[in-house]
Amino acid sequence: MTMAVTAIVFYKEPADREKFEQHYLGTHIPMVEKIPGLQKVEVRRFTGKDAPYYLMTTLYFNSKEERKAGLGSPEGQATTADVPNFADPTSVTIAFADII
Repeated sequence: MTMAVTAIVFYKEPADREKFEQHYLGTHIPMVEKIPGLQKVEVRRFTGKDAPYYLMTTLYFNSKEERKAGLGSPEGQATTADVPNFADPTSVTIAFADII
């Protein structure tokens, strides 16, 4: 049985929402979509004034091995290297989760 696994990236409120979203949606997500083994990407914007984060992106993989290989690939490393182009790296949290 194949168990899906995810990498979840949380972004705190950016200093400039328009600049953040322009780069994130126009440049970063197309880079993310090239990660080998990636099955699906979902981007969610939080609502409500007390939300602890601004945006959450979930990357879906078929297995931990595919996730590790994909994130470690040149494409995965390029997406990581792109983060300072649109966000303060200290405002980003990454979590890994298994779908149960």
